[in-house]
Amino acid sequence: MSPNTIRIGHSPDPDDAFMFYGFASGQVTLPGYEIEHLLSDIQSLNELARGDDPPEVTAMSLHAFFDVEDRYALLEVGSSVGRGYGPRVVAREAATLDSLRGKRVALPGPKTTATLVARNLLPEFVEVHMDFTDIMRAVKAGEVDAGVIIHEGQLTYQDEGLVLLADLGEQFAARHGGLPLPLGVNCVRRDLPAELQKQIADAYRKSVEIAMTQRHDAVTYSLDFGRGLPHETADRFVGMYVNEDSLAFSEDTRRAVEVLRNEYLPSATVSVNEKESSCHV
Repeated sequence: MSPNTIRIGHSPDPDDAFMFYGFASGQVTLPGYEIEHLLSDIQSLNELARGDDPPEVTAMSLHAFFDVEDRYALLEVGSSVGRGYGPRVVAREAATLDSLRGKRVALPGPKTTATLVARNLLPEFVEVHMDFTDIMRAVKAGEVDAGVIIHEGQLTYQDEGLVLLADLGEQFAARHGGLPLPLGVNCVRRDLPAELQKQIADAYRKSVEIAMTQRHDAVTYSLDFGRGLPHETADRFVGMYVNEDSLAFSEDTRRAVEVLRNEYLPSATVSVNEKESSCHV
């Protein structure tokens, strides 16, 4: 890789793709640098951030960021924040949350924020980690008793014949005085020069602003990352996670980050390196 290359990683999802539209359309550049588009699912990006060759800029779960704060700083732009909504717990049939105690629950990866909040907001359960795109299929097939779905699945689970047991963003807000739930964040490597870090943050903000201004074209671009979503559904999903919270951190988002850091991390005491593990909360 050239020393003048800036790798920007994001997940293959409509909201992340929408925010990257300014870069993808060529309207946003970093003078003197070539931008390399790095596309991977969020759990893989979480792992890359901890690896031997971490990307210069990357989306990652807030949960994963807590492990690499010595390596990365928050850009505070391009974040995905749920205000009264977030990852959803679904099952084949209606049931109480307490009925999940000791049951198998599908999750989108050990270091995703969805997993962190599920460990803290649900009864004790058995974790079954898989690619987020496979969770609804696993629930329908009876391979797991329930699943925590992220991304556009939050809007399409009913089309798959599944029912909602809980919205973890709603539960988080109820427990913490209405705080939003920060889920995904964009981060920049701390070893980059301070001025370059600022240029990257400014460029990313401009990319999001362009997407919001050229919404129809940006949503159309994001459809390639939406796994067959119709334009209207993709636009609705993008609106959930690309908004004013994506342009800058608000004060209540900062407070929510500290709640997750100080109140949720200590309770995640069970190893999640295995494919399945018992989650004690």
